[in-house]
Amino acid sequence: MPADLKREKGWVGLLLEKALGASAGSRPEPDFPHLGIELKSLPINQLGKPLETTFVCVTPLTGLVGATWENSHIKHKLARVLWVPVISERTIPVTERLIGTPFIWSPSEEENRLMAMDWQELTDMIVLGEVENITGKHGQVIQIRPKAANSRAKTQAVDKNGQPFMTLPRGFYLKTSFTHYLIKKHLRVD
Repeated sequence: MPADLKREKGWVGLLLEKALGASAGSRPEPDFPHLGIELKSLPINQLGKPLETTFVCVTPLTGLVGATWENSHIKHKLARVLWVPVISERTIPVTERLIGTPFIWSPSEEENRLMAMDWQELTDMIVLGEVENITGKHGQVIQIRPKAANSRAKTQAVDKNGQPFMTLPRGFYLKTSFTHYLIKKHLRVD
């Protein structure tokens, strides 16, 4: 067990996957493929407020012609999620952190609509060569952020002129305001 999670941010999620028997690993499918359920640990403070955005999956930066929300990897990952809140304030040693009440969530029609709108806006920006202009302010519930172990990791994207260039990999994340809404909705926490 690490003394802190500065260098091993995903350690709690990996521990939960192992304890619960998740089998997907890093494959592009839900963590429990036979159940169609994705596992997401959710670091929260003692009042139930998420401490950070939630990584969902890698954002494709090429090959998006013909892509739709309905056939997107992120929609598939978020179709059914087992959320496991973990009280994870930095002042609490890793060995003393507590697991809250887990809940299973599938997006409502409205939640799906909001995610689809964000996905479309962000995907359009990527296709139009605007990937470098995407910030955390884009999207209501989903955002795109760099997702790399270090600044040397690069992946191919396309610029405004349709020319390939190398950039940092990106990931889809759920914003903390959305995961806080889910906690309040399902666990009745204020």
